[in-house]
Amino acid sequence: MAPRDWQNLVQMFFDQVERLGDRPFLWAKREGVYKPLTWRDVAARVTPLARGLLAQGVKPDDRIVLVSENRPAWLVADLAIMSVGAITVPAYTTNTEADHLHILTNSGAKGVIVSTRRLAERILPAAHKSPETEFVAAIDPPAARPQLDVKVLPLDALIEQGRSAHDNMVTMAERWRREDTACIIYTSGTGGVPKGVMLSHGAILHNCRAAMDAFEDLGLDNEVFLSFLPLSHSYEHTGGQFFPIAIGAEIYYAEGVETLAQNMIEARPTLMTAVPRLYETLHQRITQGVRKQGGLKATLFEKAVALGRKRFEQPGSLSFGERAADRVLDTLVRNKVRGRFGGRLKALISGGAPLNPEIGLFFTALGLRILQGYGQTEAAPVISCNRAKGTKIHTVGPPLAGVEVKIASDGEILVRGELVMQGYWRNPEATESTIVDGWLHTGDIGLIDEDGHLQITDRKKDIIVNSGGDNVAPQRIEGFLTLEPEIAQALVYGDKHPHLVGLLVPDAPWLEAWAKARGKRDDLGALADDPALHASLAEVVERVNRRLANIEKVRRFIVAKAPFAVENSQLTPTLKPRRHKIKEMYGRALEDLYRAG
Repeated sequence: MAPRDWQNLVQMFFDQVERLGDRPFLWAKREGVYKPLTWRDVAARVTPLARGLLAQGVKPDDRIVLVSENRPAWLVADLAIMSVGAITVPAYTTNTEADHLHILTNSGAKGVIVSTRRLAERILPAAHKSPETEFVAAIDPPAARPQLDVKVLPLDALIEQGRSAHDNMVTMAERWRREDTACIIYTSGTGGVPKGVMLSHGAILHNCRAAMDAFEDLGLDNEVFLSFLPLSHSYEHTGGQFFPIAIGAEIYYAEGVETLAQNMIEARPTLMTAVPRLYETLHQRITQGVRKQGGLKATLFEKAVALGRKRFEQPGSLSFGERAADRVLDTLVRNKVRGRFGGRLKALISGGAPLNPEIGLFFTALGLRILQGYGQTEAAPVISCNRAKGTKIHTVGPPLAGVEVKIASDGEILVRGELVMQGYWRNPEATESTIVDGWLHTGDIGLIDEDGHLQITDRKKDIIVNSGGDNVAPQRIEGFLTLEPEIAQALVYGDKHPHLVGLLVPDAPWLEAWAKARGKRDDLGALADDPALHASLAEVVERVNRRLANIEKVRRFIVAKAPFAVENSQLTPTLKPRRHKIKEMYGRALEDLYRAG
C-alpha cells in the first residue's frame, strides 16, 4: 500500500508489520547492549495494550496522556491509544505538577500512561485533581495511595487484561479516517499558557509522504534512525517515529545526552533529526578537541574545513593542487569526523529552530550533509526542507510536496495543505486568529527567493525559540520577575540561543533604600554596572528561577540604564514593552552575555 493510500497511522504500522515481519525494528539498551524488537514483536505488544485500554472503557476520541522517555514503550503506547480511536496527548518528562494539571484538565484526559516511578509520582497529584482522569497506568507504578481519587495500575496488568480479549485490532484500525484526530500536542502560546494543537492522522501522513519525496535523492533504503529528541516534541513524533515507520526503517533509542556520542557510534544511523543546539554543541566539542591537540592535526583540520567550504560555496573553484589536497584530507580528516557519527550518515536534518549558517557550513565542509528545514507544531510539523541537491544553507529550503506557501502583504509566512492542524483544542478564538480562510498564519516573517527556497527573516510573534527548538513565552517569565519587590520591569532574551538572559529595571523605592544603606548615590545610570547591585539582584533572580522550568531560567542578566518609558519609546502608549526598541538599545550588551561564557 502506498503512503498516500493509508487512511491512518495505525493502519500504516500494521501494513508494515505484514510486509516486514521478523526484520529488526526498535533497538533499545538492555544490560548495556542494544537489542532489537522485530516489527512482529512490537505488534504483539501494541495489540494487547490496545485491548486493555478498551477494557478500561477507553472509547474513540477519548484523550490519553503519555509521559515517557524515548523507548519502545512510547511507540507501543502511542499506537495502542490510536488503535482504539483514542487521541494521544504527549507530555514532556520535565513537566511540573502544574504543567501536568493544565494538560490533564484542559484535554479532559480519561487516563495516563507513564513509564517510571519517578514520573508517575510527579503526575499522580495532578491526575488526582483532574476531574475527568480515571486511571494512571505505569510501567513501574508507585505504592498505592488510597487518598488519591484516581485508579493506579501496573501497565503489565493492563496488557494482561487485554490478552484475554479477542478484538481484532487490525480490523478496528481500518475504521479511523485521515481526518480523525491522532494527537493533541501542547505548545506555548503568546500568553505562556500551553495550547493543544490538534493534528489529524492525515496531517502526519502528509508529512511522511512529503518527506519521502524530499529525501528521494538520498536513496532511501534500509534506513537507521537514532531517536534523540523527546517524542513529546512534534518534530521527533513525526520525523523520528512515524516517518521511519512509513519507510520501514529501524529506530535506535539514545540513552541520553551524555551518551549520545557513544550511541551514534553504536547505532551507526543513516539519518538523524536534531535541533541546532545539538549541532552547536558538537561543533564546540570538535573545535575544542582540535585546539587541544594542536600541531599538524589542527593544521590539517583547519585546511579541510577551508577547502570543503570553498568547494561548497564556489563550485568548480578549487585548483588542481587544492583538489588533490582535498582528496587527501577526506581520508585523513573527514573520514575520522564521519566515523564519530557512525560512519554511514546520509544526512543530518536540522529543524525546530533556526540554524546558524556558519554551523551548517562547518559540518558541510567536513563531509556531513546537513539539511535545514522549517516548520511548527501547527503544521505536523514540517513545512519546508532543503534537498540533497541544490542545498542553500541560509534558507530552509523549498516547501514540501503538497504544501502551499505564500507571503502575506506584511511579510508573514502563510501555509495551506493537509498538514495544517485542525485547530487549538477547546480554543476557538485562537484557532480563528491563526487559521484564516484555510491558511495557517505562522507568525514568522520571510521571503521566497528566485529558486523557490523559503528564507526566514524575522519573527512576528514574541515567542522565543531557543537553539534547542523549545518555545518559551517571555511574558510568563517577565511576570514572575516583576512580581518580586526588587524588580519593576524585565525583559528576557534568547532567540536562537541555548538559554535565556535578562534585562532588569530595579524597583525605584527599593533601589533608593539599597543605595542609601550603602552610602551610594541613587542613580540608576551610575549603578547599572555596580557589582554589589548585581549580586543583590542575582539573589532575586535565583529565587525566581527556583519556580521555573529549566528552559525558562534566566542564567545571566544586565541592569538597564533607565526605566522603560513612553518618553524613550520603549513603552507603547498602553504601557506595553516595545521589544524591538529595547533590543536596539541593549541588544549588543545582551549578546555579550553569551560571549562571556
